[in-house]
Amino acid sequence: MGTSKKEVFSNSQNRLADIGKAFAHPARIAILEFLAKQNACVCGDIVEELPLSQATVSQHLAELKRIGLIKGEIEGPKVCYCINKKAWQEAKQILAQFLNDAKSCC
Repeated sequence: MGTSKKEVFSNSQNRLADIGKAFAHPARIAILEFLAKQNACVCGDIVEELPLSQATVSQHLAELKRIGLIKGEIEGPKVCYCINKKAWQEAKQILAQFLNDAKSCC
């Protein structure tokens, strides 16, 4: 059997790629911006705040949750979402480290 791409690269490289993927779609940026502006978890329908279908929002929320940038907890028939502050800090640190370590070639 072959080696998967995730096994070839370091944990930090894979984590940076996951974080980059989270920021690689404007819908995810819009969701993160909306959640970051809230003072509490959002239990209402995020779809009402964004010009996207329920299915599209659900897919992006699932990806952001998989990566860990947001948390979602079930409260009755709704899921409440908020920024995962620990993962948010980690993402800021990883991105800053990567950008600071990158050498300028020109």
